[in-house]
This record gives sequence, structure tokens and C-alpha cells, in this order.
Amino acid sequence: MTATALRIGNASGFYGDRFDALREMLTGGALDVLTGDYLAELTMLILARDRIKDPTAGYARTFLRQLEETLGLAHERGVRIVTNAGGLNPAGLADAVRELAGRLGIPVRVAHVEGDDLTASHPGVLAAHAYLGGFGIAACLREGADIVVTGRVTDAALVTGPAAAHFGWAPTEYDRLAGAVVAGHVLECGTQATGGNYAFFGERPPGDLLRPGFPLAELHEDGSCVITKHPGTGGFVDVGTVTAQLLYETGGARYAGPDVTTRLDTVRLTQDGPDRVRVEGVEGEAPPPTLKVGRSRLGGFRNEVVFVLTGLDIEAKAALVREQMTGALARTPPAEVRWELVRTDRPDADTEETASALLRLVVRDPGQEAVGRALSGAAIELALASYPGFHVVAPPGKGAPYGVFEDVYVPHGGVHHVAVLHDGRRITVDPPHATAVLADVPEPELPEPPAPGPTRRAPLGLIAGARSGDKGGNANVGVWVPEARGDDAWRWLAHELTVERFRELIPEAHALPVTRHVLPRLRALNFLVEGILGEGVAAQARFDPQAKALGEWLRSRHLDIPEALL
Repeated sequence: MTATALRIGNASGFYGDRFDALREMLTGGALDVLTGDYLAELTMLILARDRIKDPTAGYARTFLRQLEETLGLAHERGVRIVTNAGGLNPAGLADAVRELAGRLGIPVRVAHVEGDDLTASHPGVLAAHAYLGGFGIAACLREGADIVVTGRVTDAALVTGPAAAHFGWAPTEYDRLAGAVVAGHVLECGTQATGGNYAFFGERPPGDLLRPGFPLAELHEDGSCVITKHPGTGGFVDVGTVTAQLLYETGGARYAGPDVTTRLDTVRLTQDGPDRVRVEGVEGEAPPPTLKVGRSRLGGFRNEVVFVLTGLDIEAKAALVREQMTGALARTPPAEVRWELVRTDRPDADTEETASALLRLVVRDPGQEAVGRALSGAAIELALASYPGFHVVAPPGKGAPYGVFEDVYVPHGGVHHVAVLHDGRRITVDPPHATAVLADVPEPELPEPPAPGPTRRAPLGLIAGARSGDKGGNANVGVWVPEARGDDAWRWLAHELTVERFRELIPEAHALPVTRHVLPRLRALNFLVEGILGEGVAAQARFDPQAKALGEWLRSRHLDIPEALL
């Protein structure tokens, strides 16, 4: 590769994303590298269960089907493909890609990265995988690979690897690597950078968001980039969409990774024309001395029943069925019982559905028996003996296993990071020579608060955008003020939305550890809420188990907002 600007696109933000995206990105405009992110915490558990049934499985089969339609296009246009679709079996997917290429008669060189799988050294888990960096990918590309398949790498590694190979960056060029991490983090979730899931979607013409295009980054040798998309594709790219994605599933000013710790408080975003956002000024530091390892294990068994309560006396009906079920379940009590009454009913409703509320019962236990027949039998026996209008959304089943995701950390040297080339050669990727223990950045000085004046009770979302997500059992909520709302809006938010106010607006967080991080250059606050998701998404302990809408709930809450801002 030469040292010219590198155009890196994304064609997948998760396992199950738009099937046609690979073709759309290859035909929509010029690219040097096309990436695909298929892995998430829940995906690793799903792939682990696949591998138990079939030892040759464990990778994202969708990618192989997508590639069957597009491998010829990529080869004709000289676009290299880098993906973590290898999941738990990158060698297996690499072999499958070679077989596909041979069947299609397309001469491509396929390499893969391994070393992330630490399951054997973590007994009792379904899967344990270290988050590797991008230098294994870089080694494969430098040796001529056309397609690189990885297992568990950081999402941003899909960009840092090609960038390091293209520009010849050394592992100690932290500022450049940090710039690539920011680009990778913006690209990793696909259309979330081009208007998808965007807080202010209502301010755009309706047609803009019917089918957002996937994003790409024009990455430069100094680590700066421009985030954009192919011309003529849907959606939009502006400072707001990029800010929202930068805040997604991050925490404080120091964003740690295996290659570099990126200083999010140094990022500068400017609009560089229609659908173009320039990202520059990013600073990096030596990575921490340990690697994150994601472990998935069986947590027990889970079952649920959703009772439909219609019409009058909703609270009394809920109280009756709760008492009846509590008595019935006492014979084989589950370890955990949770009730939630969701008041979707309306008075004098003109449809039965809108006259109904939902009472949700969720039970968990280490064994299946206590959540299986004990629950289903107790619920069905009430069919003719409970509140008027008794029925359930669906018959309860026998109970299903649920997973638990947890983080542990190992030294860099405890992982054997290897690039396996297309010709079978193996290149060991050395751990970083310099590391730095992660520490919080001193809290930046807040701007002066706006002058006092009359206020009006109104939703926070009239002033601020938000995006939220999950990391294991924790959630983050990034809140920012668009430039169009003015400096006074940012000054007000920085002083008004304290940890105490956040807990007041989100009562679930009242007794939980909440940390606020201030990012002035992004006009943003990032809140980390520990434990709000229980044991993680696979355990489904919460109505919104990945906290995808937690930010939107926060935006809907009312507080006293200066009238001058409204």
C-alpha cells in the first residue's frame, strides 16, 4: 500500500445487519478497504452455543453468503475486505472463504488472525476471548492478503489495522493510532453514523432516513480523517451524527484499547461540507498493561409470562394475579421473581388493545424445573379462576437457558497474537513495549453558567441529544448539545445535568454508582451507570436489556429549562 489517503468503508454494524450493504458499498463509490463488524457480547454467546452443536461452526455465516455475491466485485475493484466475522472460529471461516473463492474461480489471498481464544484457560465458561488490537490485521495486509478474517478484536481494530499497514505506522505512533481508533469507533456501528437511531431525526426531511447509506472514512497519514458516505445514498453525516456515535458505549476522556489509549477530550469535529465531518486533533497515549477478556457462561434458566389486563380495575387485577401466582410458585420457588406492570391502557379506549395493560412476570433459577412446569402450570391453572378477561400474550414455555457476560483482564504477554498468512506462514505480533496504567483525567473546568431567568417545565430532549448502550451489566448515556442550540444551552446542560439530577430523572439509577464525564470539545456529558443491566444483555434482566433507549427515556423527562433556550 502507498501513503496516500485511505478510504475505509463499513458494511455491517452487527450480525444481522442489512444483507445488501456489502454490494452497496462496493458499487456506490471508490474504496480501498471494506470492513464488517459482526460481533457483540450477545453474539459471542450465540456463536458459542452454535459451536457446541457443531465444532465446525462459530462464525457469522451471513458474511459467507454476502461474499458469494460480491467477491468478484471486490476483486475487480481492488478492495480489500477486513472483518471480525470469524467470531469463535476465524480459521474455519478463512477456509470457507478459500473454498468459495476456488469454486467461483476468483484468485484471492485469505489470511486470518488468531490468539484471542482463551476459553481453555477459563474453565466453566462457554467462551473467553481477548480483545486484540489491529497489528495482526496489519501484518496480514502487509504480506499481501486480500481478505483478512479475525475473531474477537476491538471494533476499532478493523480500521487501525489497515491504517497501520497503509501508512507504515509504528506501534508507538499513538496520536495517529488514536485518530484511527476514533474513525473506527465512528464506523463500527454502520448507519448509526449516517442518521440511524439519531435523537434529532424529526428535524430532517422524512425521506432522509428511509434507507441510510453506510459510512466511510477518508483517513490521512497524520491520523485525521473525514467521515462521509457514498454520494447519492440515504441518511446524512453531520457533526451531530458523529458526536452521537463517538459517545456510544464509551466512558471518560481516556478510551482504552490494546493498541493505544485514545483521548476523547481532544477530538475536534467540524463540518467540512455536505455529508462530510472532519475529525482532527486526536491525541493518544500508551495502552494499558492488560487486555480485556470477555467471558460468556451459562447463568441458569429463565421463563416469563405476560398477563393481559383489560379495562377497569387494572391495579386490582394485577394485585389478584400476583397473589395467586406467588402462592402457586411457593411450592417450587425460583431463585428470582420479578413483576412489572406496564400501563399501556387508556381510559374509554376505542380498541381492546389500547384498553389493556401488561403485567410481566420473569423468573430465574439455576435449575430448569423451578422456572419450567412450576411456572407454566401455575399460570395456566388460573385461566378460569382469576381476574375477569384473563389471558396471556403467549403460553409459557418450559424455560430457556440464559447467558452471563463478564469482563476480566490479562497481561498483554498472556495472549499469543498471531497473523496466519495466505501461504500458511505465521507471524507473531509482539505485545506493546510501553504501557501506562489507566487513570482518570482531571475534571475539566466548567463554562460559566448562563444568566438566571424565567424557566419552563419541558423535556430535556428539546435541548439535548442522547445515545446510550451497554457494556456487560453497565450502561452509558452520552448527552450532548448541538451547536445550533447555542453556547448557552451547553453552559446550562453542564451545570444542570449533574449526577444527582441524572438519578432524579432516571430513578432506576438512584442506588447505583453513576459517574459523570465532561467532554467540552464535544459539548457533551457521558454518564456511566454501573449494574443497571444486571448480568448483561443475555440475562435479559431489564425491559431494555441493552439500554438502547435509556437515553431517549432521559430526553423525555421534564425539568426546569430556561425559557431563553426554548
